[in-house]
Amino acid sequence: MRKSYICIAEVLILSFISVASAQNVVNNKRCANPNGENGLCIHLEQCTELYQMLPKKPLPQANINFLRSSQCGAVNGKVFVCCSDRQMRPSPSISDSIKTRMGTDTNLPEPGQCGNVRSNRMYGGSITKLDEYPWMALIEYDKGNNLYGHQCGGSLINKRYVLTAAHCISQLPQNWKLHRVRLGEWDTSTNPDCEVDTRGIEECADPHVDVTIEQVIPHEKFLKSNRFHDIGLIRLSRNINYNDFIRPICLPLKDSLKRSTFDGIKMDVSGWGKTEQGTPSNVKLKAEVPVVPLYECQRIYSERSVDLGTSQMCAGGQQGTCTGDSGGPLIGLDSTNKQQVYYFIAGVVSFGPTSCGLKDWPTVYTRVSEYVDWIQQNIEP
Repeated sequence: MRKSYICIAEVLILSFISVASAQNVVNNKRCANPNGENGLCIHLEQCTELYQMLPKKPLPQANINFLRSSQCGAVNGKVFVCCSDRQMRPSPSISDSIKTRMGTDTNLPEPGQCGNVRSNRMYGGSITKLDEYPWMALIEYDKGNNLYGHQCGGSLINKRYVLTAAHCISQLPQNWKLHRVRLGEWDTSTNPDCEVDTRGIEECADPHVDVTIEQVIPHEKFLKSNRFHDIGLIRLSRNINYNDFIRPICLPLKDSLKRSTFDGIKMDVSGWGKTEQGTPSNVKLKAEVPVVPLYECQRIYSERSVDLGTSQMCAGGQQGTCTGDSGGPLIGLDSTNKQQVYYFIAGVVSFGPTSCGLKDWPTVYTRVSEYVDWIQQNIEP
């Protein structure tokens, strides 16, 4: 019944707008509603006060007029409205319906259980510490002729699932097969991995873990031709036991993280990707990259006839920044609650310039906040 109300309202509003304006929408763009209140351009279902108008039958003309005046665009038949901060109180949503269907446990860890920050670690430099970014995963492929290799990365999001790019698990090169996932890796040339700390004391990690794959779930709308919806899940063949070197990263579940564009904010990338010398690194590396506004990234990539949408984001563009693996995470830090600072995955590496760290050409990521509901719908206990 809830969906039918939304459909009725969207038909009513769409009947007043042209096809041209229906395609002109920027999700989370700042706007002003008919009352002059500042807000964000978001999908109708996400705006509590306007959403609550819908069950009234018949829908009063005043409500229709307000909804129509609030409209700020539409895409694929979905209406977007200018929703003020006051109108965005917590309400029943897609996420709530998922919780109702699946029970209160959505099988995703919460801050405190994921994205842990080790406050006693020393940061800086390009080489990670043994226990930095413990959610990092390597995806291994069987290339035939007894050849194996790690060509993509991913992020552990709970005991059973790794989040990666759709292109890493579908439309593979001929004769390639997904083989397994490696967790708890730091130096691919040793096992177990050890490092010497500043006191000259050697510290060793637990041996890395190789896990076979039970199921792959690429996004159903992914097309390699344009890389939209370049996101997917790998279901592991068994539950993973957490330790200091294998832990999940948080998803951007908070409303504030879902709404933010993160423009100008510095985030981390990590992986075993190519170095400035063009060769893969044995040791897990890291780099700090700024998020580039989407409009600027769209301008840059339009020179190569590449279209970008609001489900994508860009970061980087500094020469020599080459540590991110395809399918790996763009890592944000939520420090709004000083008592519980945690890392979350803001993006999944999708594509970028072929030259390593090409100046002024940022990497394109799939924006994870756009796919939180999809992730929740596709994971099982």
